[in-house]
Amino acid sequence: MNNRRPANILVLVSGNGTNLQALIDAEKSGRLGAGKIDAVISDREEAYALKRALAAGIPFFVEAPDRSLPKEKRRRDLSDRILKRAQEREAALIILAGFLSILEGNIIDAFQGRIINLHPSLLPKFGGPGMYGERVHQAVLDAGEKESGCTVHLADAGTDTGPVILQRKVPVIPGDTPASLAERIHKEEHSALVEAAVFIIGKLTGENRETTGFDQRIR
Repeated sequence: MNNRRPANILVLVSGNGTNLQALIDAEKSGRLGAGKIDAVISDREEAYALKRALAAGIPFFVEAPDRSLPKEKRRRDLSDRILKRAQEREAALIILAGFLSILEGNIIDAFQGRIINLHPSLLPKFGGPGMYGERVHQAVLDAGEKESGCTVHLADAGTDTGPVILQRKVPVIPGDTPASLAERIHKEEHSALVEAAVFIIGKLTGENRETTGFDQRIR
């Protein structure tokens, strides 16, 4: 019998939560390895993702940005509150699954190599401050790109700058709109996020003994 303690995962969300649902489904089917979704945090009360957490019996919390603080202090305050939650939950891994707030400060150092983010482009293209959601897909179309996709990477002190874990490509089709391109990419995001989570969990628990680093694995 395997009595190994599961690796607690804290999932951060902002919106509908389809990527959270993919992680929930993966855990239920035994595809999340030693990982266990221990809690969900949203930066907004209206996020539908919280209903998904409730339906799955997963504890959830709302940690909204404090609008009474100056902008330069607001991000650090939110990051510190999330760090406190992560430490209280004894999280091994933090997954940013469509989380629109940017983390900074102590949480980046405390969870170095243990925060993964999903971005809807083939980084380093079309990443950085202000590049999220439809803005990314419109930028891809405006640039005349022939392909796009999604990237799962380790979060660092920059914005969309951390080491890439894996990428998935999709073609850009003539006549595409931001919505149609987003839908094509979205179909790849769920499996990409689960695969990356399993990979990192495996490294954290010793089940994955790869020593080659985070080479890009484009599919």
